[in-house]
Amino acid sequence: MRVLAIFGPTAVGKTGVAIEVAELLRERGEDPVAISCDSIQVYRGLEILSGAASAEQRARLEHRLLGVVDLDEEFSAGRFAQLAHAEIDALLAAGRRPIVVGGTGLYMRAALAELELRPPVPSEVRTAIEAELAERGAEALHAELPPELASGVHPNDRKRIVRLTELARLGIAAHPSGSGLWSEGMRVPTALVGLTVDREELRARIEARADEMVRFGAVEEVRSADLAGARRTARAAIGFDELLENDAEAMKSAQWRFARRQLTWMRRMEDVIQIDRSGRDDAEIAAEVVSLVEEEA
Repeated sequence: MRVLAIFGPTAVGKTGVAIEVAELLRERGEDPVAISCDSIQVYRGLEILSGAASAEQRARLEHRLLGVVDLDEEFSAGRFAQLAHAEIDALLAAGRRPIVVGGTGLYMRAALAELELRPPVPSEVRTAIEAELAERGAEALHAELPPELASGVHPNDRKRIVRLTELARLGIAAHPSGSGLWSEGMRVPTALVGLTVDREELRARIEARADEMVRFGAVEEVRSADLAGARRTARAAIGFDELLENDAEAMKSAQWRFARRQLTWMRRMEDVIQIDRSGRDDAEIAAEVVSLVEEEA
């Protein structure tokens, strides 16, 4: 049995499609389980901002690796890889179909492949760089990165800029991600499906989802996380800082910038089944995904 991986930009509707796929797979006698691959959904206490599957959605499809880390813990792709590999292997051993769902490229790769992990950064180096980030800003640090590292990284992507600055100052090579990361070195046979959508439709989806997040308490959630001592890796959530300032429009803009980068990156990927869902509902996309799984069976 192959693992099914569904990924795409924020707000493209990955969870809804995964649930519809699961319904169709059950009709074939399968017992699917979703594994979330998201660097923020792993945290307890950021469910609204991260767009984690709701209780109703989890009742329709079991989800693993949601809310497994406290806000005051640092978390990494290496730790996630260990958890995800264990979940995938156990499900396959039990004859159940893993549906790996996510929009965080590194975490998706961590779940599906063997990461070449960099050594941990000494705490004093990280503390110094974070202090520098707070004083000088992300754009200043971005401007000082070597060109081969800075290209493809947005000047406001604080999390990646901190990490690349750490590696650069320690003299550790950091290689940008490429399409081969998805088509080579899979731990187990995997069908990779990328969902894309027209940019105007994606923007409308982001606007609607952001409004819903605010309506359901995202501002209060972020403030609570801040008071709980949320660590750097939790605060990297897109919109976290903006909602701390109660600026929902800035949060929408940040999510839109991130989603555009995701969409551009995805459309350059090779050897991945890409499905354009523009103007199409979850059920229609799910039927296409399942037909592809059947062809590869």
